[in-house]
Amino acid sequence: MNKAIRALFPITENYIYMNHAAVSPLSMRVRDAMSGIVDDITRHGTAHYDDWYRTYDQVRTSAARLVNAQPHEIAFMQNTSAAISTVANGLDLREGDNVVTCNVEFPANIYPWLRLGEERGVKMKLAPERDGRIDPDELLSLVDERTRALTLSWVQFASGFRSDLARIGKSCRERGVFFMVDAIQGLGALKLDVERDYVDAFAADAHKYLLGSEGTTLLYVSDRAIDRVKPTVVGWTSVKDYEQFSHGPFDYDLDYRDGALRFECGSLNTVGVYGLGAALDLFLEVGAEKIEEYVLSLSDYLAERLTRKGYKVIGLRNPGETSAIVTCSHERHSPGDLYRSLREKNIITAPRMNRLRISPHFYNTREEIDALVGALPS
Repeated sequence: MNKAIRALFPITENYIYMNHAAVSPLSMRVRDAMSGIVDDITRHGTAHYDDWYRTYDQVRTSAARLVNAQPHEIAFMQNTSAAISTVANGLDLREGDNVVTCNVEFPANIYPWLRLGEERGVKMKLAPERDGRIDPDELLSLVDERTRALTLSWVQFASGFRSDLARIGKSCRERGVFFMVDAIQGLGALKLDVERDYVDAFAADAHKYLLGSEGTTLLYVSDRAIDRVKPTVVGWTSVKDYEQFSHGPFDYDLDYRDGALRFECGSLNTVGVYGLGAALDLFLEVGAEKIEEYVLSLSDYLAERLTRKGYKVIGLRNPGETSAIVTCSHERHSPGDLYRSLREKNIITAPRMNRLRISPHFYNTREEIDALVGALPS
């Protein structure tokens, strides 16, 4: 977006990096925040322990600001799979109930629900991908009187298709269906508003578009829906007086912390939380709306350039259905060959589901897109 932002990402000195849908490089701010806390612990151990907890609260507040939530509705988890499993296992799903999703979800949003089928007899109903998109009418047509949850990626990892959360969420709310969102491929690049979009819960690891590190995930569970998600993995920090061991005798009162905080069952990834905090501060400084506008303009430009060069861009790219991710194919070149050819030129992308996936972020430029498309074979 400007030279100052781009300078925060040293990877631009050696690579054209467009693989944020896999793992993002760290900015200098994130690197410094993480290195700083590592150095502090190395030199001081727990002497600054109270600062860690103040930072947890600050980062939680920043995350809440980014998505229009309350801080106590945000929990830190170890990864997206664990966060989704926390919700899936906590819902009161019984034999004959069903969960609606689609047939191109990343496995992290499938296996937790499939397990419920084996254990409780819960069925899954999958809407098909057609022309690189998930038709919202077809998806919602699968909802019936036994549907208890609808779980969906905001942005599909292998196509870049973006679902209309507000439309789907509103329908779920009206029918009493729990709306779970895997937000990992959108949050950080696109503007999420949990109230506007009727989201009951979402999960998003930091290492993709949130520009943080692996092993730190945001789990949002709304106050409106919190009583529907029973804690199933409980530890010493799940309760309100979790530091009781330091100031008095135990009474072992299972009095859960407010909101989503009850799902934090033990020590956090402190280094990862510090890094995520630095990344969130940058997003809030620039503005989520500005980032979305710029990233979508890059995406449109990329799709246009690919099409002009003879590549098939996946999806119809209808208004409101695009994201930072663009996937494509070519009749003469396999995605693997295209990936390797670009990799040899220090242009980083990824092959996914027989497609080449290209996923820029807000420090990338049109000039980099020109270079990437120019490096592709005709």
